[in-house]
Amino acid sequence: MSSSAEPKSQHAKYIFVTGGVVSSLGKGIAASSMAALLEARGLRVSLVKMDPYINVDPGTMNPIEHGEVFVLDDGAETDMDLGHYERFTHAKLKRHNNFTSGQIYDAVIDKERHGKYLGVTVQVIPHITNEIKERIVRNSLECDVCIVEVGGTIGDIESLPFLEAIRQLRFDLGRENCLYVHVTLVPYMRSAGELKTKPTQHSVKELLSIGIQPDLLICRSEKPLGEEVRRKIALFCNLEKNGVAEAIDVPSVYEVPLLLHAQGFDDRIAEKLQLPPRKPDLTPWIDFKQKLEKANREIEIGIVGKYIALKESYKSLNEAIFHAAVAESCKVKIRYIDPEELESRKGSTEELMKGISALIVPGGFGQRGVEGKILAIQVARQKKIPFLGICLGMQLACIELARSEAGLKKAHSQEFDLTTTEAVIHYLVGQSADMKKGGTMRLGAYPCKISKDSLSAKLYGTFDIMERHRHRLEFNLEFKPALEKAGMDFVGLSPDGKLVEMIELKNHPFFVGVQFHPEFLSKPFVPHPLFKGWVKAALDNGLRK
Repeated sequence: MSSSAEPKSQHAKYIFVTGGVVSSLGKGIAASSMAALLEARGLRVSLVKMDPYINVDPGTMNPIEHGEVFVLDDGAETDMDLGHYERFTHAKLKRHNNFTSGQIYDAVIDKERHGKYLGVTVQVIPHITNEIKERIVRNSLECDVCIVEVGGTIGDIESLPFLEAIRQLRFDLGRENCLYVHVTLVPYMRSAGELKTKPTQHSVKELLSIGIQPDLLICRSEKPLGEEVRRKIALFCNLEKNGVAEAIDVPSVYEVPLLLHAQGFDDRIAEKLQLPPRKPDLTPWIDFKQKLEKANREIEIGIVGKYIALKESYKSLNEAIFHAAVAESCKVKIRYIDPEELESRKGSTEELMKGISALIVPGGFGQRGVEGKILAIQVARQKKIPFLGICLGMQLACIELARSEAGLKKAHSQEFDLTTTEAVIHYLVGQSADMKKGGTMRLGAYPCKISKDSLSAKLYGTFDIMERHRHRLEFNLEFKPALEKAGMDFVGLSPDGKLVEMIELKNHPFFVGVQFHPEFLSKPFVPHPLFKGWVKAALDNGLRK
């Protein structure tokens, strides 16, 4: 390890989270839950996600394949697990909290080109692994515990440099300062009526083959493990029985911290890392679980989105809706509406949306399904269905009103029609259709001034807000007078008044469009005010039906 990474005054502890058998086991939820439990003990926590793919960041990756892109205040486009980290904790994450193999190799090659290695042969070990270790250590300088999640599964070729780096760190930092937690699967074989431990045993064996002995296991299963299964796993994986925790399926991911705490998992972490033996305050988590259990109303809402094939594509959106619903003591049933189906059945748009109490059109890119989204927005406007348009959703709401009520029949976005003479939505200054796609948009937190007499100001309780953005097109101010005449209020602007951030419609119970992504700032105990207001309007709409 290079001298710049040596933790001479380092007092932080480290938890390294790995996963085996299959992907999507919930390593991110496990890491977030451990962080929540440690925060509840009064400790400062930082979280890091290391992704083994070569992409520099997930910004250009297909949301159907990879899940959503989560944007931080500093404009970093990151893995969706950072959304879990922020929702579960008070940690303020930045660009350096998520890095990929692509970033690591790019940094090492850049150093080599500048002669930083003094002409030696540059190799995976030690140069790539040292770069990884240095980044991990830098993330722990202002915390008590740094939780590091390794993306992918044990056995993946691309993960090996990350695993080698965390193996070395135990020797660099001291055994008492590093803890390995392995998340694995214990499948239930219905035909035999048994839980099978072999996948977990083989996963741990694979980890052992590269020099890492897990200290604790989190076993995902749809059935409780039972004492005999725990004993067997502990025996064959070189663990004490209390080092094996079960993570069975629960109604809400926000119950996982309570599930782990009930098994003494946070006590095991504290013992092994020699942390202060404090009792955690889990009151907010208990209260949230009780509110969820007491929710006695249900509404059905519609999401008209391009990526309906996979819920992970709208993870933060789904969570923000859930947070608001729990706060309003109700349950939400989400109906995913395919905009292409709306396009192919234009005469039955209202029929396809029948029964929903509110509508969201979220952000997205590309022309596919755009006209179907516009049709859905038109129904929401005309039928007084509570509507929230996010990023592209706001832009399409402007286009719909321009076409239907402002006489701008050719109204469109330059994203979809560069030749239109009525570009209600146009490219920001410095943006264009043919520029590089990665990391070039308007990204991160920007201020917004809200009109004093607006619904949005009432919901936020303030006139000055900061929200996270991810877009390269904006409303064209040339068309502002025409849309105002048609009934649109431009209630949120950038401080210089040049960029439209929020719109509302007059004479509608709830019709709000925002250029930013409010879902990125919602938390289970502090639901976002726009989603709270939207869910409340949906409940009122449901009662009127």
